[in-house]
Amino acid sequence: MVNQPSDGAFERYRECLHLLVRASLGPRLRAKLDPSDLVQETLLRAYRRRDQVRGQSEPHRLAFLRRVLANVAADVVRRFARGKRDLALERSLEAAIDGSSSRLEGLLAAEQSSPSRKAMRQELLRRLADALATLPESQRIAVELRYLHDPPRSLAEIGRELSRSEKAAAGLLCRGLASLREALANWEQS
Repeated sequence: MVNQPSDGAFERYRECLHLLVRASLGPRLRAKLDPSDLVQETLLRAYRRRDQVRGQSEPHRLAFLRRVLANVAADVVRRFARGKRDLALERSLEAAIDGSSSRLEGLLAAEQSSPSRKAMRQELLRRLADALATLPESQRIAVELRYLHDPPRSLAEIGRELSRSEKAAAGLLCRGLASLREALANWEQS
């Protein structure tokens, strides 16, 4: 059976897109941009171009959404630059989004993957993004900074970013990881 993107087919990736945006934007852009705006624009553009992914698998749809997200981010950056095109920044945004996605998939990847394993990994990636969205903000930020940013942040850096001690940052990270493990274990049991 051919997979057809329905009206809500992209909506299920909202949290995954949020995660990619948060992991990809540097501090300079994070101060200027609301990730929700980028995600909403990405979903709107994807919906308008949904015919391009008719019949495609879930991994193809997610790759399509990553490309749309990279284009949306580049457009927003150009607007901030007031018409001055910065190709290096556009390329670095696209590379950051691809890199964030690769890091996420790398956390979940097995050494050898069959097509069914790849599909399961895509679903797990989506579930991970959904589970991260349920964490308290400070725990979510600690987990993302430690595991999804390149380079990974040290506990001291996470503490500074969250205005906490290194020990408090370690506690946030441990509680966040425990909550994620529980959420993912519950998903596997259902």
